[in-house]
Amino acid sequence: MGTFKTAAVIGASVGIGAEMVRQLAAGGVRVAAVARRLPELEALQAACGGPERVSVYSHDVRRFEEAPSLFDRICADLGGVDCLIYNAGVMPRVEESEYNFGKDREMIEVNLLGAMAWFNPAGAYMEARRAGTLVGISSVAGDRGRRGNPAYHTSKAALTTYLESLRNRLDRYGVHVVTVKPGPVATAMTEGLKLPLMIPAEEAARGALALAEAGTGVGYVPRTWSPIMLTIQHVPSVIFRRTNI
Repeated sequence: MGTFKTAAVIGASVGIGAEMVRQLAAGGVRVAAVARRLPELEALQAACGGPERVSVYSHDVRRFEEAPSLFDRICADLGGVDCLIYNAGVMPRVEESEYNFGKDREMIEVNLLGAMAWFNPAGAYMEARRAGTLVGISSVAGDRGRRGNPAYHTSKAALTTYLESLRNRLDRYGVHVVTVKPGPVATAMTEGLKLPLMIPAEEAARGALALAEAGTGVGYVPRTWSPIMLTIQHVPSVIFRRTNI
């Protein structure tokens, strides 16, 4: 991990986020791990070599107003932030005839608004420094509006567009904005689901960090999804209405 000396991972306690913390710390990066569940963060910290390698911060990303001050605290603790990764995300199960605004709101708040709350202070900080990398973990699910979970697809599509806008805004200041689009990943969020080409969180984290280090604008993890999604993007919407794709 020669590109970054310091990094912050938002949504770090389990799954892809925890794996990214492990891999960053193993590569010599000083990491701030942020998530709601402090016991999981402390266990991760211990597994990564203790507070000298990983600092932990308990935070609910739906507390949007806390993000700027916590970001400033992390910068002070780490001596700056070279890379900020927003990985927090939820995907509650939605039944065939379920229309549940509570679930919809949670997905928009965690998957999208939380990212905005963190990327705003981080973007301003990196613009002023004329350096840095912002990484958003989006999803192949944001490439089309499929029938199974409308709010989840919407949250990831909106996140992808938001990251594109940030990229266009910050590129002139030397700041990289990376959109990572994993396919299905074996985590607690996907447990029990039969999804194609599912990969372990370790592999997803490795792919995401490779894109972050390269400063790649948009990348699929694994790359196999790139031609697949190119095809799916051109499937007529009527096909999605008549099938369970």
